This record gives sequence, C-alpha cells and structure tokens, in this order.
Amino acid sequence: MTGKRARIGAALLLAALVVTAGPPGSAAAGTGGATGQATARLPRPTGPFAIGTTALRLADDSRPDPWTAGRTRELMVSVWYPAARSSEGARTPYTTPAAGAHFGGPDGVGLINYGVTPGSTDWSSIRTHARTDAPVLPGGPRPVVLYSAGLGDPRTWGTALVEDLVSRGYVVVTVDHTYEASEVSFPGGELATSVLPGMLGDPHLDVGAVLRRSLDARVADTRLVLDRLGCLGEQPGLPAGLAGSLDLTRIGVAGHSAGGFTALQAMHDDPRIAAAIDLDGQLHFPGPDGRSGVFLPSVAEDGLDRPFLLMGTRSPDSGSYHRQPGWDALWQHSTGWHADVTLEGSRHASYTDAESLLPRLARQGALSPDTLRDEVGDITPARAEAATRAYVASFFDRWLRGRDDHLLDGPSARFPEMTYER
Repeated sequence: MTGKRARIGAALLLAALVVTAGPPGSAAAGTGGATGQATARLPRPTGPFAIGTTALRLADDSRPDPWTAGRTRELMVSVWYPAARSSEGARTPYTTPAAGAHFGGPDGVGLINYGVTPGSTDWSSIRTHARTDAPVLPGGPRPVVLYSAGLGDPRTWGTALVEDLVSRGYVVVTVDHTYEASEVSFPGGELATSVLPGMLGDPHLDVGAVLRRSLDARVADTRLVLDRLGCLGEQPGLPAGLAGSLDLTRIGVAGHSAGGFTALQAMHDDPRIAAAIDLDGQLHFPGPDGRSGVFLPSVAEDGLDRPFLLMGTRSPDSGSYHRQPGWDALWQHSTGWHADVTLEGSRHASYTDAESLLPRLARQGALSPDTLRDEVGDITPARAEAATRAYVASFFDRWLRGRDDHLLDGPSARFPEMTYER
C-alpha cells in the first residue's frame, strides 16, 4: 500500500485506509494532451486479429441493487471480439469524457487507487486498438473470457490485457460492478459513481461486511452476465454475427485484485466456468463485525476441481501462496490443476493498465516517482506486459483451446521475472 493515501483496491484491505485531501506530492500536469493535460497510450496487441468492441446495458429487475436503495441491478459490459480488418472508423476511446473526468477527478479512482493528480490527465484522449461495432471476423465460435477489475476500478482498467487476448482469438467481456466501480457510463448520459469513497471516512466501518457485500454482488453480476450472453442473439443493435462468435461451452474468467477473488469464487459457484485466473487478489479479509482473525470464503475452504492460476506480485501482502491464508487454503483443498507465479520487481497494480499508462503520465508530471514505484514497482514495463500477456494466454490456450505451449510446466528461461510454484 501507499502510506497515507487512501486506496480502495489495494489487495482488498480497506481496514488500513485513511482518506486524505490529495496524493503524495503535488506535481503539475504535463503537456501531453491537446488540452495541456498529460496523456498516454496503450501497448499494441501481439496477436494477428483486429479488434472490435460494443457496449451493452444489462438489467435484472428482480434483484435489488446491493449498494443503492430503491434501485434494481443494472450493469454495463463491453464485448471485445476479433473483427474483420478494416481502416474504417476511429479507434474507440478508452473512456467517455464524463467518465474520464470523474476517474481523474478528486473523487475518482485515478487519485484514490493510483495517486494521479486530479485534473492532470486527459483520460478520454487515450485510444484503444478497437473499433466500435466493427464487423465480426468469421470463423467462430470462439472461447469466451470474462474480465473483472479490482475494487473500485472501472472495467476499462484492464484494456491492454483484454485487447491482447482478443487479438489472439478470444471474445472477452469486461464487466463494470455498478456503484462499486469508480464510475459507470450508461446510455443516455447517466454516470453512476462509486459509493465506496464515501464509506472510507467512517470510523465504525465494518470492513469485512463491505467486502463480503462486494464479493456477493460481484459473483451475482458475473452469473447475470453469463445468463445474458446466451441471449445475445435477441439483443438489437449488435454487430451481425456477434452472438454466433461466442462458444459458451468454453468459458474462462480472469480478474485483478477483487476481480481475481471474483473469478475464483464465481468458478466455485458456477459450473459453466471452466478455468480462472486470479491476478493478485487475496482470498481473505477481516472476520464478521471486525472480529480478530480472517474470513475465508467458500472457494478457499472447499477448493476447486477445475484449473486455476494464481499470479502474485511483490507487494508486501502478496507473493507466494504460502504467505496468504486464503491462497494457501485454496491450494490445499483443490483437486483441479493449479499453479502459482510471482512477478519479481512488481507491485499490486503491475497486472493492470497502470503498468502501461502510469510511467508515461509520471514523465509528464501527473504523479510522483515515489507513487509510481509504489504502484508498479521497478520492473521494466515492457517486461511486465510481456510476462502478464504470455502467462494469461498460455493458461487459457491450454484449458479453453487444448493448445499447450508448456510455459506453465515450470520455470521459464523466457521469463526469469516469473517465480514459479506448483
């Protein structure tokens, strides 16, 4: 964690958070964007396929929203898919202007989770490598991966990894967990912002209760998305052939931090999920009503009978599964294939877009060098990106496609940054 700065998503540990008026340091904004704000770019995907994306609103009128009284549950998701290669159409923005302004403002996760100076960065000027509603590439159906971001993070905060998987031939669905995510843009201009920052100053906050509520909501959200993917053919306005490009007999889930927790718990609860990756997400948190000890969810107590991969970092509260009670319990109780890798020189945000974007923003003065080091460590960004992409793709290729490049058989000379355990 990063000392006095508040953080929503630091390995699910809200108990140590203290809200402050600003990030460490007070660096002025850079001059990278047209507005004089800092800007950055995402790394190019490594696969052969062009990328399309489309956004969908999903609603469950029978389910009360877990965070906001008087509302039923609504989600926004994006479907990313291999597209027919075309030079037509502009690349899809990383975020809408309203969402980018909130993400980069004083109440957004750009500050709270990642220490970026409010107003310093033009987030909506960043472009993905996808084109909105691009024609679907024939040749499906293709395996499907759901991606869940960390606590407080929006669904955009894993775009580099998502795009790389799609460029290799996957369909990836990114999920926003409404009123937990920093902000969610709905059709018509509504911006649903997170309730979590408002909770952090409460001295009587029951951290365990908040985290259990978050986990329950996230797993229910994941299962709602799986339900609705089977009905995409009935959804108007989607690119032709999108529904037919999904192979719903080959489903994986990946997530960072709380999203990794979500991935494993959702696979425990839902037999439709064949394989899951946890990117530095702990599986334990404070017990009920703040009592001493830790709470272990059912996935850790029961174990898993399907393949999973744990990807840790060198954050103080991460690393090998031996060091984490939830990961260790899951390991001991599981009968499915499993492995654990740790990215040396990394920190908690190294598996997210922070690894690609924050170094560029720091060079333009949008965050301090110390904050950058706290978030992504001292590993070279290109090496962190390459290792993350390779291990995630290798795992899903093996268990969703039956293609084994043997990267996960043991330590690899290709990636000495990865410490491997089986």
